[in-house]
Amino acid sequence: MSKGYGVTELYIPEGSKFVGQTILQSTVEEKDLNVLTLYRGGKVLPNPRRDRVLEPGDKLLCYGKLEAMRDMIPARTQKKRRPEVQELDTAITATNSD
Repeated sequence: MSKGYGVTELYIPEGSKFVGQTILQSTVEEKDLNVLTLYRGGKVLPNPRRDRVLEPGDKLLCYGKLEAMRDMIPARTQKKRRPEVQELDTAITATNSD
């Protein structure tokens, strides 16, 4: 394999901008990515047609530039991972320090 290229699985969640688009419309071709397999429900579709419409829950096994595949993944919001900070009860901390 060439440096910077690899194989990865891309998941198409509900609400993704790729839902309703064909594989060709999803810019996969423009980014020089090859879709090797489409997983839909319990079915495995090797070498899917480019006019196949993507649905929520689909998984695409792709080969191509890793950087191009990373660009297809939406940025995660850090708010979801940030824990809620809670105030400490000063009465509890005062009794523990005695």
